[in-house]
Amino acid sequence: MIDPHLQHVPRLGRHPSRFRLTGTPVIAVMLGSAITVLPVIAQAPVMPPFGLLLLLSWRLLRPELWRAWIGLPLGLFDDIMSGQPIGSAMFLWTVMLIGIDAIEHRMVWRSYRQDWLIASAGIIFCIAGGVFFARITGGGNIKLQLVAPQMLWTVLLFPFVVRQCARIDRWRVMA
Repeated sequence: MIDPHLQHVPRLGRHPSRFRLTGTPVIAVMLGSAITVLPVIAQAPVMPPFGLLLLLSWRLLRPELWRAWIGLPLGLFDDIMSGQPIGSAMFLWTVMLIGIDAIEHRMVWRSYRQDWLIASAGIIFCIAGGVFFARITGGGNIKLQLVAPQMLWTVLLFPFVVRQCARIDRWRVMA
């Protein structure tokens, strides 16, 4: 009799768990938003919004994964973690996802450069909108010129984050 622990279990025909398929992207975005609680001391806003980067990466990598309303709960979590006024990321992320949906319905195909351009527009929109919401709610006198390096750094970091999401996605769908 063969020991059942020593038998080879075939991986063909097996499917990953439902939680692994749906929970991995959500947890990744939440961990990206939670990076803001790390004790990083800076004179200017230079830390890229990793939650936003991961949300954009997952959305552009796997368009069928989420609907536009996913920006509401993930944006709320990001608002709580980052200290932004509650509702700012919820609004900005949802509007950005609706805009990406509108763009995708008009395009027949997309290339990597177009994804980077779409992500750049989304990053600039969300960071500038975050500055606007912070200013109107009494968050100080933040000038847009102060966050321009953060925008540039975030746009340049996008390809790296997409590659990491692709690696996570490969693990996510692997049985």
